[in-house]
Amino acid sequence: MTARELRQMYLDFFKRKGHQVIASASLLPDNDPTVLFTTAGMHPLVPYLLGEAHPLGKRLTDVQKCFRTGDIDEVGDDTHLTFFEMLGNWSLGDYFKQQSISFSYEFLTKELGIPMERLAVTVFEGDQAVPRDEETKQYWMENGLKENQIFFYGREENWWGPAGQTGPCGPDTEIFYDTKKTACGPKCGPSCKCGKYVEIWNNVFMEYKKEADGSYIELEQKNVDTGMGLERMLTFLNGKSNVYETELFLPVIGKLEEYAAVPYQESNKREYRIIAEHMRAMTFLLGDEKRVVPSNNEQGYVLRRLIRRVIRLLSRLGIQENILGILSEVIIRQYGDDYPELKNNENFILEQLQKEYHLFAKTLETGLKRAESAFEKIGEDRILSGDIAFHLYDTYGFPLEFTKELAEEKGIQVDIKGFEEKFKEHQNNSRLGADKKFAGGLSDHSEQTARLHTATHLLQGALRRVLGDTVGQRNCITIVKGFPNKVCYNKGD
Repeated sequence: MTARELRQMYLDFFKRKGHQVIASASLLPDNDPTVLFTTAGMHPLVPYLLGEAHPLGKRLTDVQKCFRTGDIDEVGDDTHLTFFEMLGNWSLGDYFKQQSISFSYEFLTKELGIPMERLAVTVFEGDQAVPRDEETKQYWMENGLKENQIFFYGREENWWGPAGQTGPCGPDTEIFYDTKKTACGPKCGPSCKCGKYVEIWNNVFMEYKKEADGSYIELEQKNVDTGMGLERMLTFLNGKSNVYETELFLPVIGKLEEYAAVPYQESNKREYRIIAEHMRAMTFLLGDEKRVVPSNNEQGYVLRRLIRRVIRLLSRLGIQENILGILSEVIIRQYGDDYPELKNNENFILEQLQKEYHLFAKTLETGLKRAESAFEKIGEDRILSGDIAFHLYDTYGFPLEFTKELAEEKGIQVDIKGFEEKFKEHQNNSRLGADKKFAGGLSDHSEQTARLHTATHLLQGALRRVLGDTVGQRNCITIVKGFPNKVCYNKGD
């Protein structure tokens, strides 16, 4: 089965069940300032999960592009990814547990043909605040699952939300694929990390509202929010042992092999896999309609970290030339029909990759030599000082996580607290320097002039955030390149 077939099969199934198809939203969420990225299909739907009426009704389905930073260090194993596609369906105050479980079971066993005995599910075991979810267990058994396929776990495994201190929340039931690997012990279950069970789908039942005093009351509008990982499901449906053996990654791995000094094999599979995964994530971040660019802040920092990690791993495979654009073009061709924003933003994607490569590659070799020298001088404590970690960041552009990864490869830890102290000291010094410069420039002006000058800088900063680095100040005129009108302020301000 191809990825396109799986996407379409999922959407068609839920359309037959009365759901309306909605488009994939941006990777940068509009409704949740607490997260950098859209980590699940529910993010674009937060207002409707809170009670606002959706224009398409109460039953929705989609394929949502998602990005999660929590799994970056796990990338390279068989299942974990930063960027992934989530197949989702929602009930906004319509059906609830029974129908949701029935839909999931029917799609997995009837539509996809997965044998019932290859499934395992987890259910909320309850606590002092909320009772055990016996109802969900009953519905699974009514669909055919046996007692030994149902596992009860606590809040860490089977509870969602609220997003903040208060709000909608509830138990979930997670669906796992049993790989039939040997159990790690008598208590082996879906919560184990041994690889026998791999999560493929999660059904969240938002039935409670958490109050400020910590109590829970039942919601008037009870919602269902589900999400299935397309990549993992595609892996199992095609009898593969890991996501990198699927059509989603083989094209870019194949292109990478054309330039690498050694082919894809057991000894270097982690490097190949990380490059392939990060290239896909980078391409989608750059190609997003909101256009993330590499920077030292927020989403841009994560993007920069991915790019710089890939550049280092390319050098480890013996590739000294810049092939970021070549690899990205493979992904654009592969996904462009399903995600047209990639084709629409292709020039921007390639320009940013070229710019970031040249920005980092020229200092990478020197920085690596400096890091190696520092590692060789590490004492018995096997700790790299915060001063050196900051020097690698400030002088060579090594993100802290980048230095940590280099150190961990040699069994060395990084003094994170020392780095943070050095970073804060640097920020304070920079701020003091800016204050002195600012004061000098205003020494002959009035308080009113100072306020206007400050307002001008705030305006320019806002323009930069909205319009990008094309905004620049020249002779007391803020000019926005590419725009017909100039944004001006009075001379002397």
